[in-house]
Amino acid sequence: MGAELLTIPECPHAAAAQQLFERALRLAGISGMVHLVVDSEEEAASLGFHGSPTFQIDGQDLFPALGDPALSCRIYPAPDGPRSLPDLESLRTAIQEKLKGR
Repeated sequence: MGAELLTIPECPHAAAAQQLFERALRLAGISGMVHLVVDSEEEAASLGFHGSPTFQIDGQDLFPALGDPALSCRIYPAPDGPRSLPDLESLRTAIQEKLKGR
């Protein structure tokens, strides 16, 4: 199983996203993740990258997005309005759902 965090160069949320993902993975009993920096439109298209940060398990986005892949910031829905990162519980739930589907 591979856990990947994908960000764009100089993403202002990369460090916080990495800490959040590592915590959520640890709570799910998973150790280790890879942090990839996506720096071209071609790479974004080949990875199905829909903005930074993107959280993936086995190459599949934990929060599937519609639209074309792009080198841009990403917004996650939250009860109190859009945010640049998902909350811990949403990320944990997405990880668990992905693990069930394996």
